[in-house]
Amino acid sequence: MTHEQFAALRAAFLAHAEACPGERAEAELFVELLREGAHGFVRDRLEGHFTASSWLVSADGRRALLTHHRKLDRWLQPGGHADGDNDLARVALTEATEESGLPDLRVEGGIFDLDRHWIPERKGVPGHWHHDVRYVVRAGASEAFVVGEESHDLAWLDVEAIAADEAMDPSLRRMARKWLAR
Repeated sequence: MTHEQFAALRAAFLAHAEACPGERAEAELFVELLREGAHGFVRDRLEGHFTASSWLVSADGRRALLTHHRKLDRWLQPGGHADGDNDLARVALTEATEESGLPDLRVEGGIFDLDRHWIPERKGVPGHWHHDVRYVVRAGASEAFVVGEESHDLAWLDVEAIAADEAMDPSLRRMARKWLAR
């Protein structure tokens, strides 16, 4: 990671903290991990590492595409490990494309949401933190998704319904409320 890339990502985290004061604590933890350089972007860092995901919205912005995650067995946004790539917007776009099969996706704007969450131990991999950087990804004209091997299912859900559904993951509800308030 070059000094310029470090500085740009650090500035993006700090700008997000200013825009979303409720995520300031997360932003500070993300900056702390960023200080480790390239090591923070690989899953071999067992204490925790960067991931990226997308708030994948329909062309009209009224629905979000969620995945029923196979390993975690719950509805979540598309996303995954950085695997050494420090361009987290690119990681979010790649993961959204791979997990949805949708063509013509595009990232809109900078960081949309930050979420640090615990991943429990599974198959010999110890429990660890995901420092998830989330971006808005907008679908093009096609909404014909393809369910891949990482998902039980995919579904376009109304953003207002996500925001109101107490059974949804709290971070999904937070992103839905942010989206509605924009």
